[in-house]
Amino acid sequence: MAVLLSVNIGVPRSSPATRIGVTGIDKRPVDGPVDLRAPGPRGTGLGSGVAGDRILDGGHHGGDDQAVYAYAREDLDAWGAELGRELAGGMFGENLTTGGLDVTGALIGERWRVGPEALLEVSLPRMPCGTFAHWMDEPGWIKRFTEWGAPGAYLRVLRPGPVRAGDPVEVVERPGHDVTIGVTFRALTVEPELLPRLLAADALPDSVLDKARRRVPAPD
Repeated sequence: MAVLLSVNIGVPRSSPATRIGVTGIDKRPVDGPVDLRAPGPRGTGLGSGVAGDRILDGGHHGGDDQAVYAYAREDLDAWGAELGRELAGGMFGENLTTGGLDVTGALIGERWRVGPEALLEVSLPRMPCGTFAHWMDEPGWIKRFTEWGAPGAYLRVLRPGPVRAGDPVEVVERPGHDVTIGVTFRALTVEPELLPRLLAADALPDSVLDKARRRVPAPD
């Protein structure tokens, strides 16, 4: 059974890689239940979907489509072996560190019940950025992370509720298409020829669907 291994909350840190000079990418595991809730629109709402977490660059992060970020412990461990360093839960800036769940293989629009009440919906993959590269301090990090192809998943909060480490994570609904987090990530990065395939996943944000539509060849 899939399980929530940790819930991680951001600790503000200075960062020259951001336009505002500070970042919340440093996420740390916390004890006790943490409420998940829909934060509202990016830039005008609560920012993060995780109570107590902070979105410091509201122009580029947070909002309903990026309310919660999940990353698999299995992928962290694989990266740890690659990098020769231990990666704690939250190291990639994820709010939820999961175990026993194929996050890269999750379908766009797939729904997860986490804990007794919270219902989340897979919305899109995480895109690596300069802040992430500065935080990791690894050579060529953006390229390496992109080529690795395990970006983690952003989730919407459809039904609020408290979550804590040890809670089960259950996939309760899967759509009929085959557009996964991994496919979407590749389409948006290294394989743009996959973009038209994303149109099958109507749970993607409008900005991504518009990009996919522009890639569809015009009729003869």
